[in-house]
Amino acid sequence: KSSKREWKPLEDHSCTDVPWLLLFILFCIGMGFICGFSIATGAAARLLSGYDSYGNICGQKNIKVEGIVNSGLDLTHKKYVFFLDPCNIDLVHQRIKSLALCVSACPRKELKTLADIQKFAETNGSTLCSYELAPSEYTTDPRAAKLCPKYPVPESAPIPFFHRCAPVNISCYAKFAEALITFVSDSSVLHRLISGVMTSKEIIMGLCLLSLVLSMILMVIIRYISRVLVWILTILVILGSLGGTGVLWWLYAKQRVSDGAVETQIAKDNLQALLVYAISATVFTVILFLIMLIMRKRVALTIALFHVAGKVFIHLPLLVFQPFWTFFVLVLFWTYWITVLLFLGTTGSPVPNEEGFVEFRMVGPLKYMWWYHVVGLIWISEFILACQQMTVAGAVVTYYFTREKKNLPFTPILASVNRLVCYHLGTVAKGSFIITLVKIPRMILMYIHTQLKGKENACARCMLKACICCLWCLEKCLTYLNQNAYTATAINSTNFCTSAKDAFVILVENALRVAAINTVGDFMLFLGKVLIVCSTGLAGIMLLNYQRDYTIWVLPLIIVCLFAFLVAHCFLSIYEMVVDVLFLCFAIDTKYNDGSPGREFYMDKVLMEFVENSRKSMKEAGRGGGAEGRELKPM
Repeated sequence: KSSKREWKPLEDHSCTDVPWLLLFILFCIGMGFICGFSIATGAAARLLSGYDSYGNICGQKNIKVEGIVNSGLDLTHKKYVFFLDPCNIDLVHQRIKSLALCVSACPRKELKTLADIQKFAETNGSTLCSYELAPSEYTTDPRAAKLCPKYPVPESAPIPFFHRCAPVNISCYAKFAEALITFVSDSSVLHRLISGVMTSKEIIMGLCLLSLVLSMILMVIIRYISRVLVWILTILVILGSLGGTGVLWWLYAKQRVSDGAVETQIAKDNLQALLVYAISATVFTVILFLIMLIMRKRVALTIALFHVAGKVFIHLPLLVFQPFWTFFVLVLFWTYWITVLLFLGTTGSPVPNEEGFVEFRMVGPLKYMWWYHVVGLIWISEFILACQQMTVAGAVVTYYFTREKKNLPFTPILASVNRLVCYHLGTVAKGSFIITLVKIPRMILMYIHTQLKGKENACARCMLKACICCLWCLEKCLTYLNQNAYTATAINSTNFCTSAKDAFVILVENALRVAAINTVGDFMLFLGKVLIVCSTGLAGIMLLNYQRDYTIWVLPLIIVCLFAFLVAHCFLSIYEMVVDVLFLCFAIDTKYNDGSPGREFYMDKVLMEFVENSRKSMKEAGRGGGAEGRELKPM
């Protein structure tokens, strides 16, 4: 047991948290059961082939539903779902409020009168009115006003793979689009926005590729300009705080002199407010200076870690592609999850609704499968992200604790994936489940807050927001601790709780260094994201300005900037992850090694220089019992 606490990197590999892996496998089997159940009960057929308002699945023979007329029909030759009023959308229940029928063909041109609908049925054999009306009765039967489509019938085309007739003209859904996009006041603006996107699609793709290239270049550049960048940011923060404080005191002095003769209540209130602002700014500036004074030496460690992180990407180039694989796996899972969700929306037993049509609803315990499916979305998504963190941690740990870099495995990333699959999937499952336990209550509270918006009193609203905020902070802290626990597991092959405890002890012993890295480092990476977004946006403005084929190019620019931020976040979050793993390895290295024979450091030359400089400054200052001395005491 004690050998586990001695941190012998990469010397021992054993399976960790096996019960949690078995629990996760059982949970995934449950997810598969939901998918199989929905397919077995006909949900897949109803989703793909479509069904009418009487419960008949299009394109096949159907079974009679008791109490429902027009059910149990043979619709083998009618393979498409047609809505009599496709533009009547219920925004509350997210569905089309219209009678649905199975037809043999969608109207490929606009039909303006009942005579046109009758002619279309006689020519194409596709009856667009309800089943009880024959085509010859379309223009003579008074029931046609209710049982035939609302005209003019818009031109429509079948949706690929889903056999639904959808209007070709997007203006049919202008109401729905306006409800989602609040700044669209009329459909003409929506048309111009969409035409702008379609006309500039090549430019959008090129700018998205530019953001990808800029992100990769920035990851290389940070290694060489990290020292200069940190000090530039420090100087800017100092000048900004000093300038803001000085301006506030100047405004206070100026207003006090000018308002000396005028004794109005408003002038007194303004003067008092300026005094409060100036004092607050002064206190903030003093605190900021003190923090920078305490952390000035630890900023050097942040610079060194960023420099070494650049070397890691040179030795492990496959790390750059890690966001792609993670995103690809997440997209595959989300596609599966949404497909099963759509299955669940059409599964269950046929039940007549208040309008006399058929709806499919689940009854009994089966109706709670939705909750199980939602928990699966959160847990498995977090599991995939945790696998990425464990893979990166394993690869960086291998790099750090390999003294001769030429002895690194041919592909440390694949070696890390192999260790993850063979030994540590249970640890990843447990860590991701803990995050899920925090996410679910927060999402429930957010849903309650949304539903009660404008109805609850001020006290309840404040309590809800406070709970949501606390859960969000807890989630972020647990995510950071989980990541370090994965690193500890990759080093020592211990289970999740032991690794989290050991990592927490190391982080507490180096609390000031952690604060410096998480503030300075995160701010540097945030500025990197801003730089990429601004560069891509500027290039977009210059390119889109020369386009004269459309009126509005705001939406293309927004799409490009959002994609640029997403790409920059994915790449730089990997960089941040590497820095955090390197720091934990460095802290462990300095705690259990001192550079003497038999206890040589594993660290890089740049980090070694930082340690030597720290020792020299300690000897010169003679502060063996100070805060810095306590932090470096194990050396």
